[in-house]
Amino acid sequence: MFGLNANELAVPTGMDPEQFLGPLTEGDTDIKIEFLHGTTTLAFKFQHGVMVAVDSRASAGSYIDTKTFNKVIEINPYLLGTMSGNAADCVYWERRLAKECRIYKLRNKTRISVAAASKLLANMVAEYRGMGLSMGTMVCGWDERGPGLYYVSSNGTRLAGDMFSTGSGSNYAYGVMDSGHRWDLSVPEAYDLAERAIYHATHRDAYSGGVVNMYHMQKDGWIKVSQNDVGDLHHRYVSERK
Repeated sequence: MFGLNANELAVPTGMDPEQFLGPLTEGDTDIKIEFLHGTTTLAFKFQHGVMVAVDSRASAGSYIDTKTFNKVIEINPYLLGTMSGNAADCVYWERRLAKECRIYKLRNKTRISVAAASKLLANMVAEYRGMGLSMGTMVCGWDERGPGLYYVSSNGTRLAGDMFSTGSGSNYAYGVMDSGHRWDLSVPEAYDLAERAIYHATHRDAYSGGVVNMYHMQKDGWIKVSQNDVGDLHHRYVSERK
């Protein structure tokens, strides 16, 4: 059967692997296979913590690999990481971060701060700058300073902020969040804003879709709020576009 042979590349049925990879091997860079990536992830701080929402479509160019990929890495009960860019890079480095955070807690008898965790991740990937890593992640958590939110990219960039969105659908998500985000949001309002922003991004961005996975980082740790199909959300929000 297709896909059971270890030497067989998983491409859409009826397509020749050489033709499928052809457009991805052309260009002036040293990277031999350069897949296009698409996603929408967001996170924002408000008075009750940090909201995290992501879509679940994993794509390679115009080919949709899966519609159910969870783009939130559960680092520990007080830290979450989001994924955009190359899924393998994000999963590997954020799992490395989870390991280092665990070692830190064992050595120091206290959990690592959000700022330190994000700096640790930025330092790790900065050593591989220019080597083809593709990663844009938000490190979200809660520590003694309260809710924390940092953006970390694969070139070592690290930014602190109150609101971030990454991926091909981020412009659409920013448009929704900019119009509704404020510090004194209630919990239901924050849930609605995060879910609404991801939904509208998936509606406009061809490379985003699937389901909306939503997490809430609280003082006592994160909780998973919901996992709703964007097709179901369409019927709820369709009237807003009229």
